[in-house]
Amino acid sequence: MLFKYPVLLIVCTAAVLFVLSQCKGDRYQPINEDLIAVKSEIAKTNASFEKQINELIILVSKNADEKTLQKKFEELRITYKKMEWAVEYFLPNSARFINGPALPEIEMDEHTELEPEGLQVLEELFYPYTAENKNETIRYLKKLINKSNTIKTNFQAISISKDQVFDAVRQEIFRVSSLGISGFDTPVSGTFLKEMPYSIEAALLTLQQISTDKSKDKALKKFSTAVNSAIAVLKKNTDRNTFDYVHFIPDHLNKISSLLLEFKKQEGIPDIEVTSALHKNATDFFSKNAFNPNAFTPGKEFVFSDEKAGLGKLLFNDKILSNNNSRSCSTCHIPEKAFTDGRAKSMSLENTELQRNAPSLNYAGFQHGQFWDMRKEDLEGQSSDVISNKEEMHGDLNVILGKINQSSKYLPEFRKIYKSQKAEVWQLQNVLASYIRSLAKFNSNFDDYMRGNRSAMTESQQKGFNLFVGKAQCALCHFIPLFNGTVPPNFKKTEQEVLGTAVNGDNKTFDQDPGRGKFHETVESLQHSFKTPTLRNISKTAPYMHNGGYRTLKEVMNFYNKGGGKNFGFKVENQTLSDAPLHLNDKEIDHIIDFMNSLDDK
Repeated sequence: MLFKYPVLLIVCTAAVLFVLSQCKGDRYQPINEDLIAVKSEIAKTNASFEKQINELIILVSKNADEKTLQKKFEELRITYKKMEWAVEYFLPNSARFINGPALPEIEMDEHTELEPEGLQVLEELFYPYTAENKNETIRYLKKLINKSNTIKTNFQAISISKDQVFDAVRQEIFRVSSLGISGFDTPVSGTFLKEMPYSIEAALLTLQQISTDKSKDKALKKFSTAVNSAIAVLKKNTDRNTFDYVHFIPDHLNKISSLLLEFKKQEGIPDIEVTSALHKNATDFFSKNAFNPNAFTPGKEFVFSDEKAGLGKLLFNDKILSNNNSRSCSTCHIPEKAFTDGRAKSMSLENTELQRNAPSLNYAGFQHGQFWDMRKEDLEGQSSDVISNKEEMHGDLNVILGKINQSSKYLPEFRKIYKSQKAEVWQLQNVLASYIRSLAKFNSNFDDYMRGNRSAMTESQQKGFNLFVGKAQCALCHFIPLFNGTVPPNFKKTEQEVLGTAVNGDNKTFDQDPGRGKFHETVESLQHSFKTPTLRNISKTAPYMHNGGYRTLKEVMNFYNKGGGKNFGFKVENQTLSDAPLHLNDKEIDHIIDFMNSLDDK
């Protein structure tokens, strides 16, 4: 599960929240309060960033040796980490091209690709460094200077408020707790454990700048102690393969994020009035009810409710949704199998194999992109696609609605929930989607462990988690805590990957399924790409991969351990999975599988 190029990211087409935009540029709305000290620190750090870029250009121009260049580059990355909290929050579009993955940015609507740039592209040029790449390296460094100038210009022009600064710091701690600790943005050099202290320390410095006497000797003091304690641990061991992640996250990172809420309360900082994936009162990633399903719905009228989920459950198990009342949703999504069907490929109405394996529905509500090929953005679209598919249910939505609107069982419930005389298509979609959103329980042994129950995971499972995050680098793509491809800490996009998957665990024949590429034939990087599914309840969902060709988790781990399709002789030029072998032994693989068993909901 090691990804040298960990993700394929998608350029969005809609404006993002309040002061920021993730689309065609960074746009702002005027805000009330100007925090001079905070902005001054950002400007100071950015000035150092630009200076270090210019120094690197000189060193490259003078043919400095590899070790000198790598040392200077590591210093440059550390400087960026000191202002990452601000750049990622207020300038997300710029941040993508400063420290985003070394993969093309894809304009889905236009079926075009934008050249990657920034620190991760430079990392690949410096590790290892060859003089042949001298001009290319200088070109990318100069592009990085342009981005530094963007930071300078925008932070001179905008105002920032205390609530936004706090929200940005909180997001940074969550970023460190997921992407940072997995080495997401240093996939080649693996220097992330050296960088993390600077991200955390920058959070402390920023809180000190916006604090008052209300928190000075209370939450801020405790926050400072927790940060210094975490930094001390990080400085003792910077080896990704031996670092103790399983204790560091609950003992340090969760504590830090929890103390943030104490600071917020004591300072009287209001919530940012936006819908976000993490509830504003979530102490950490693993607190109960931390995630807000409404952040993944198409609009306000689709908000989740227990009443909708209850009605959706009845319909999910009712054959009324299919042609001739022949099957229900639960035919292919069986609760005991984590809402899969246990087959390599599901069966059609004519009792022939469909193209792909039935994916688990348990945590499908926390993804932007449904089906293996992500052809539908949300669960509402997914439900109607399945119902109307001739091979799967061959239902007619209008006919189904006719039955529902004449049903003494269903019509009163629709009227009660939606305050309308008749059920409508979007309402049927919404109740089914709501039921699926209700399936995410977050009550596994792993969750219990992260909430403080140290006996919830066995020693083998703890070792497995350390391997999962460290040596095996699974967390580069199966992001903690959802363990799917929805990118924290904002959870605004879900990734797809190109693994070079074979037709089965023998790994002798390449699977020609184009995946998402079917809908973007001119975009080379999307060919044979598939959504990154969740690993929660993975022990219940065999067989594996989009084609169900891998019978056991052992077969899956063997595929990743060898380096994916390329190392089995397949021509996969756009493979996002690193072809570098993981060198995991059998015992280590068993520990990782044992850890994945701890992700089963109870």
